[in-house]
Amino acid sequence: MTTTANPSQVLDDSTTLIPKKLVRARSLFDPEIVGRALKASFGKLNPVTLLKNPVIFVVEVGAALTSLFLLRDAFAGGRALGFQLQVALWLWFTVLFANFAEAMAEARGKAQADTLRKTKTDSIAKRIGSGARIETVAASQLRVGDLVICETGDTIPGDGEIIQGIATVDESVITGESAPVIREAGGDRSAVTGGTKVLSDRIKIKITSNPGETFLDRMIALVEGAERQKTPNEIALNILIAGLTIIFLLAVVTLVPFADYSVKSAGAGSIPSVAVLVSLLVCLIPTTIGGLLSAIGIAGMDRVMQHNVLAMSGKAVEASGDVDTLLLDKTGTITLGNRQATEFIPATGVTEEELADAAQLSSLADETPEGRSIVILAKQKYNLRGRDVSQQEARFIPFSAYTRMSGVDLDGRMLRKGATDAIVKFVQEQGGKVSQDLTEASERIARVGGTPLAVADGSKVLGIVHLKDIVKGGMKERLAQLRAMGIRSVMITGDNPLTAAAIAQEAGVDDFLAQATPKDKMDYIKREQAQARLVAMTGDGTNDAPALAQADVGVAMNTGTMAAKEAGNMVDLDSNPTKLLEIVAIGKQLLITRGALTTFSITNDVSKYFAIIPAMFVTTYPALNQLNIMHLHSPQSAVLAAVIFNALIIVALVPLALRGVTYRPQSAAAMLRRNLWIYGLGGFIAPFPCIWMIDRLLGFLHLA
Repeated sequence: MTTTANPSQVLDDSTTLIPKKLVRARSLFDPEIVGRALKASFGKLNPVTLLKNPVIFVVEVGAALTSLFLLRDAFAGGRALGFQLQVALWLWFTVLFANFAEAMAEARGKAQADTLRKTKTDSIAKRIGSGARIETVAASQLRVGDLVICETGDTIPGDGEIIQGIATVDESVITGESAPVIREAGGDRSAVTGGTKVLSDRIKIKITSNPGETFLDRMIALVEGAERQKTPNEIALNILIAGLTIIFLLAVVTLVPFADYSVKSAGAGSIPSVAVLVSLLVCLIPTTIGGLLSAIGIAGMDRVMQHNVLAMSGKAVEASGDVDTLLLDKTGTITLGNRQATEFIPATGVTEEELADAAQLSSLADETPEGRSIVILAKQKYNLRGRDVSQQEARFIPFSAYTRMSGVDLDGRMLRKGATDAIVKFVQEQGGKVSQDLTEASERIARVGGTPLAVADGSKVLGIVHLKDIVKGGMKERLAQLRAMGIRSVMITGDNPLTAAAIAQEAGVDDFLAQATPKDKMDYIKREQAQARLVAMTGDGTNDAPALAQADVGVAMNTGTMAAKEAGNMVDLDSNPTKLLEIVAIGKQLLITRGALTTFSITNDVSKYFAIIPAMFVTTYPALNQLNIMHLHSPQSAVLAAVIFNALIIVALVPLALRGVTYRPQSAAAMLRRNLWIYGLGGFIAPFPCIWMIDRLLGFLHLA
């Protein structure tokens, strides 16, 4: 089972939440990834490509204009060519560094996709042809609806549903887990994935996808980032920074006539050159967040994949950070999943040992975790060991959804165990009577969150076995953290309301939905969404598909049915229902990272005004020298230092954009205060010492 993070654990790139997987998190500056990114950075200089990023497109246009005027002045024998050359180079570097940030994020995805692509092989399929004749064909020739046979050692040729048989399957090619899983026809574990391998037995599969459309193909495309679309928040932020860019562009353009008028009226000073005006524009517009915005979104999907979750879109990752309500299955998510027998409660006139003996006998053929726990409890408490009843003409009664009980007929005894009402009905049919204490004991167990399992011997009720769901350790604390972030947790269970209420209280969930049907789940989600809330849930069965499709974030288990995986917008390759909590944390981290770097970028730009504005007009208006609080060396060094800082800060922030800002569960108000203090104040302060040092270095090297 996948390791669950400690509640207090900080979620960042160094946090290990799952075992080592096929799709690994590479080191941030892996030489192969850096090499790809550098090459892609130059390819992204294409203006058509940069049009998708208006801020960096404006920087490229400015760099091109500066370069053209530099060439003109060079041929005309103009002055300050060294200054113009440096400005032009650093503007081009700014564009390349912004491209590098996005290319790094994409290269990480492409490296993961290459690893997955190596697992793809055009295997041989045993297709059932006309007249039930088996023909051998390449997997690439299979089409939707084809029937194939897979036996021990065969590679499953394509995605499909088992329609006959049962087999153990090695899915390590998809999940990275070496432990095989059981796949069988007719249930929620009938879906199989192309490229996985049959380890035992024989199954008949109906192909459900054409070549190039398999689950592995979609994984490769999504990991590679080919289908990544901008999320609504990202689009809104792009519009904002594009608007700011237009405003500052107009402001800079109007400076030319203003400067011309000032020079003529004052009789001193000079009109700023194209290099200076472009430098001013680049330093005023939000180039930092403009250069990192796309990388933040791509890296968010990459972090989800590192946790072995396949997100169908960036929108799903972002939505997970905005969810208001989490629907969590009780079994396997909130509780350990296997109910355990904890005590025997005998009826009046029956000893506890007699009850334990009958319960154990009726459970000898019961291979469920509950049945095995009864046998073990009887052995531990009364040293009652499993007996060989094969020679006693025992007739075991398997559990049935209709009778809701199981048992054994042995030596004239009719031993049965099952739901209380089913056992009561059975006893009454045998002519027996049921005392009131049985009902009271059953209700008492249900009120404390347990499951009562009644035991009878023919017409006589022997007592109750208390089965208890064990709430996972740390679950209450984790749900409390979600509550602090304004996220409601809702437990979904098929248990009766009394049992559900007790477990909900023990686990610390905010609400529960008892005796839930597929329609109940979907209706609950619709009610939440009608109140403008975003809902996330997990599921693995066909009956979960409607709710997964309705939810804003639907996480399907990889072990589930194909219907569930098609309905959800994420697939957990580990099939660990608690992963939903980690997905929410990753989504929060993505939003926090974007907000933090946007805050840093805007306050960063404000500081750069103090470096460039006084330097531009100090010769015309000497009084502006009072604003030169850093006492920069000269107007040219001030402009150049600001441009250099503007380019280098993008490179400095690339690791933070890719790793993500460290996430700690806290309220939105606390997050805002933290971001304002760290990234707002930090963004405002950082340019002053950095620009001052660059200015001094330029003066020392006589570059300005």
